[in-house]
Amino acid sequence: MKPAWSVIFLTTLCGMAQGLMLALVGADVFGGALEPAAAQRFFGGGALLCVALAILGLFASFFHLGRPERFWRSAAMWRTSWLSREVIAVPAFIVSAAWYAWAHHAGQGYATAVGFLCVACALALWVCTAMIYACLRFIREWASPFTLANFALLGCVSGFTAASAWAAWTAPRWVPAYLLAAYVSLGAGLVVRLLMLRRNARLRPGSTLQSALGIRNPKIAQKSMGAMGGTFNTREFFHGRSAAVIRGVRWAFLLLLFPGSALLLAWGQFRASGALLAGALAVQYLGLLAERWFFFAQANHPQNLYYQVIS
Repeated sequence: MKPAWSVIFLTTLCGMAQGLMLALVGADVFGGALEPAAAQRFFGGGALLCVALAILGLFASFFHLGRPERFWRSAAMWRTSWLSREVIAVPAFIVSAAWYAWAHHAGQGYATAVGFLCVACALALWVCTAMIYACLRFIREWASPFTLANFALLGCVSGFTAASAWAAWTAPRWVPAYLLAAYVSLGAGLVVRLLMLRRNARLRPGSTLQSALGIRNPKIAQKSMGAMGGTFNTREFFHGRSAAVIRGVRWAFLLLLFPGSALLLAWGQFRASGALLAGALAVQYLGLLAERWFFFAQANHPQNLYYQVIS
């Protein structure tokens, strides 16, 4: 498939916001009380960061629409479409996160209850986003439980890393706990991603030119892409990159996202440096972009069996 940068930014930025919200609510519930001013700064400011990240992701998604002025219609099929459910879940998460920020800023006693609502919206958004791809049985690289696990775990990785950097300046007492959660998420995310790579590498097309044509001759070969020039099918269902580029992107995200960011996190923890933790987040996000690009590029649409000359 052809990776769309608008969707890549949507899923990575919203995933970071969701993971950061889980980190904030976890500290709110289990971390003990803070001074009112410190709580306003840490929880209120952190929730505003979640809102900003999710709005940036939502804004990026508009570039994926053919007719952006009709965006509201994308929610009309919510009864049957995971995409429509995601369109509803993203604003619901943004509104609940903004409410959580306001509740802490205003010192409202029900702020923690709003936090549970935020967590529910975050989990629902992960399910909706992942199921857009996991429900497509004809794209077997996506049609597995690994898709949901991958989206959720990598969102937690970036969210807990962002939380550790945020806490380094506003609530240092929680940095060790957030870093531990980031390490655990990184380990789990690496295991899931390696299992995905192993599974997808073993997939083989269920059809061939011979089975499609009903002709058993093994010498059938395609000499043309089936059209005089490029079409929607040849542009949107194949990334157009060489195998060497795909291998390079795979190694790039494996190195940047997992050992690269883990080493910087450990260095930041050793030096007690918020700047190093922020640097780890930046390196990690580059790895996330590469990982999500690879996620889309590796998917092989069945129609590419017909357009083998270009695919």
